Amino acid sequence: MRFERIWHKHYPAGVPAEIDFDKITMPAVLTRTASRFPEHDALIFMGTKITYRELEGLVNRFARALTALGVKKGDKVSMILPNVPQLVIAEYAAFRIGAVNVMNNPLYTEKELTYQLNDSDSTVLVTLDMFFPVAAKLQESTGAKKVILCSMADYLPEPLKPMFPPVEVPTREGVYRFMDLINAQPDTPVENVPSLDDLGALIYTGGTTGVSKGVMLSHANISFNTQQFRGWYPESKDGEESLLAIFPFFHAAGWTGLQNTAIYAGWTDILVPRPEPDRILDLLEKFKPSLLPGVSTIFVALLNNERFQKMDLSFVKAYLTGSAPMAVDTIQKMKALRDVPMINVYGLTEITPMGTATPWGGDEKPGTVGIPFPNTDLKIVDLETGKEEIKTGETGEICFKGPQVMMGYYKKPEETAAVLEDGWLKTGDVGFMDEDGYVTIVDRKKDMIIASGFNIYPKEVDEILMTHPKVLEVCTIGVPDAYRGENVKTYIVVKPGQTLTEEEVQTFCRASLAAYKVPKLVQFIDTLPKSAVGKILRRELRDLDAKNMK
Repeated sequence: MRFERIWHKHYPAGVPAEIDFDKITMPAVLTRTASRFPEHDALIFMGTKITYRELEGLVNRFARALTALGVKKGDKVSMILPNVPQLVIAEYAAFRIGAVNVMNNPLYTEKELTYQLNDSDSTVLVTLDMFFPVAAKLQESTGAKKVILCSMADYLPEPLKPMFPPVEVPTREGVYRFMDLINAQPDTPVENVPSLDDLGALIYTGGTTGVSKGVMLSHANISFNTQQFRGWYPESKDGEESLLAIFPFFHAAGWTGLQNTAIYAGWTDILVPRPEPDRILDLLEKFKPSLLPGVSTIFVALLNNERFQKMDLSFVKAYLTGSAPMAVDTIQKMKALRDVPMINVYGLTEITPMGTATPWGGDEKPGTVGIPFPNTDLKIVDLETGKEEIKTGETGEICFKGPQVMMGYYKKPEETAAVLEDGWLKTGDVGFMDEDGYVTIVDRKKDMIIASGFNIYPKEVDEILMTHPKVLEVCTIGVPDAYRGENVKTYIVVKPGQTLTEEEVQTFCRASLAAYKVPKLVQFIDTLPKSAVGKILRRELRDLDAKNMK
C-alpha cells in the first residue's frame, strides 16, 4: 500500500505524492547550479565565501588532480574531514570522475578507521594535516597509500590564517598537499562520468551484530532522496535560501539534508566545523540563515544561553531536526522564540537517509516524525514474523520501499539479505502510524543508542569491554538524558576475586572507542538477566534500570 496516496492531504502545499525526478547525478547538478546561480554563495567558511562558479572550478581542478594520481571510476576515496570546503570539493570531484566517496567520522579512533578503510578497499585518503600521525599509520595499515592533507587555513580569510598555520609534516612518499594539487590544475570543465545506476558512496553504519557495515548508495539514491527533501520546502526559493550546516557532512543526515540539498537548490551552506553554542550564535548574528538545523542537544544548549534568548530570529523560516525525537518542552520553547515549522526528519543511512518528515505548514504533532516522503512506501509489520502488515495504530517494525533505499551492504550479502526483501528495507525500528499517516517511533529493535545525535551500537561497547581481563559479563544500554537524549550506561559483572572502578572502565574504553561511545555511567552487578538459552536480555535490563530510576 502506498501510504502517501491516502494521506497526501497532509503534504505541504505544492508537494505532489509522486515526483517526476530529474534523471541527473549530483556532480551534474553542481554544474547546472553553477550555470544558474554563478555568483550566489555556495559555501561560507569562517567568513570566506565561495560562489557556485568558484566551487565548480575547484571541483574541476581537484577532479583533474585525482585523475593525475591514478584515481579512476569505481576507486574508493576516503574522507576524514569535518565541515570544511575541502570536503565538499573532494567529494564532488570524486563523484565527477566516477570514484566512490567513503565517508568517515573524524572522531573515530585509529582502530575504527583502520577497519573502515580496509573494509571499503579505499586507495586514497583525504584528511586534515593535524590528523597526520593517524593518517601515516592508516597509510601503513590499509590500502590507502595516497594521502592528501588539507589545512584548516586553506580557505580561511587572511586575518584568521595565522590562527591555524599548516601543520609541518615530514616528507613521505604518497603524501600530498591539497592546495598543491588544486593549484597545479586548470579549472576547465571535466566530464561528469557516473550514471545513475553506479555506486556513488559508502557510508558506514552499525547493526545488530555490532559489525560496522558500508551502506552502498547509488547516484540515483543520492540524487532522488535529495530531490525528495528539496520538494518538502515548497515555500523556499532556489538560489535564495541559506542553511547553518551544523550536522556533519560525513553523517548521512547532514550529507543529504544540508550539503546535497543546498547544491541542488542553489542555497548557501554556512559551514560549522564544530557546533559550539557561542560559534553558532556568532554565525546566526552575522549570516542570518533561513533554515536552522540542530539535534535536541544543540537546541537545549542554545535555549540555556541568555544571548540566544534575546536574539531576533525573524530571519529563520524553519527549524530542522532529526536523529532523536525532540522533547515537546524543547519544541515549545523554540517556538516561543520564533513560531516557525519544526521539521522532524526520520530515516537511516540505508535510505540515504530520509523517509518521513513533519509537513511544512501542516499539523506538526509533536512526538511524531511526520509522514512519508513522495514516492515512498511505508508499512508496519508484525514483530514476530516480519511478514504481516498490521493495522493502523498498532506497533510493529517500520519498513520502507522507494528510490532512496540502498543498493545493499558492501561485501556483506548475508547482512543485505537480512534487511532487504522484495525492495523493502526492514529498519529494525519499532513504531506505529496513526490514521493521518503520521509515524511515531516507540523503540529500536536494534538497541541502538542515540546520544547527542550520534548513533552508538551497544554491542560494539560490549565487545571492547569483554576484552578487559577483569570483566566477566557486560551489557550496555541507553538511558534517558534530558540534554543528550540518551547516555551510554554499561552494566558489568566483575570476575571473582577482582575489583574494578568506573574510571578504569572508561579509561579502557577510550583507547578503542570514540569519546561519545565511552560509557558515561557504569554500574557493577552480580548477575545479568538471561534467557533460557543464556542470551543476555538487554531489554529486561533497560526495564530494570527504568524501574530503579522511578
